[in-house]
Amino acid sequence: MAHEALVERFFETLITGDRPATRQVVDQARGVLGSPEALVSELFWPTHQMIEKLYRADQLSRMNHHMAVRLMRQLVDQNAARMTFNYTQDKTVLAFCGNAENEELGAQMAVDLLEAGGYRVLFGGAGVAADEIIGRVNDEKPDVLLMFCSSASDLPDIRGIIDTLAEIGAAPGTQIAVGGGVFNRAEGLAEEIGADQWATSPMEMVELLLLEPERRAEQSQRTVGRIRRRAKAA
Repeated sequence: MAHEALVERFFETLITGDRPATRQVVDQARGVLGSPEALVSELFWPTHQMIEKLYRADQLSRMNHHMAVRLMRQLVDQNAARMTFNYTQDKTVLAFCGNAENEELGAQMAVDLLEAGGYRVLFGGAGVAADEIIGRVNDEKPDVLLMFCSSASDLPDIRGIIDTLAEIGAAPGTQIAVGGGVFNRAEGLAEEIGADQWATSPMEMVELLLLEPERRAEQSQRTVGRIRRRAKAA
């Protein structure tokens, strides 16, 4: 069965809450795709994106959305148990995400792939206050602060975290990465708020963090918040 057909079948079983059929699709996909990492990139993530797109467009009911997200969360957990974690990068990622369960699901796929890619990952998930994140970054000084799969309502906190870390000079060696959610829908937003790195999918995030660990935001790229800071200075 082609990848597109697998995604379509997976989507159908998820939104109807057909748990046995969903597990059968995952078993079939495992035989086709091979590795647990490929299952994330070729099945879980594209299906997750399809579900969220239809839900935002009011083409999927709340009940079907909730059943799909909760069932996929269980399957992602089970798939992670099949991954091999060697921590070859000797680097730490501190990761957080938005408050909705679907956002946490997307972030979980990202951190699973990062951990499989050799990173030590500390995943705080959703609902952590901005001041706690800033304090943990200051104390832990991770190699990467990752804020993934965020909705528009999370932007003020994310921008505030980036602003504050820059203003107080906390953990200057930490690379700030954002991805998913609103950053996928608003091109250039991540760059404008001062993120060092951004990606549209968990797979791209892993690749970019591996290939460009020294990338940092330039002062000239940032536009969001510049007017506010000038007004304050005046």
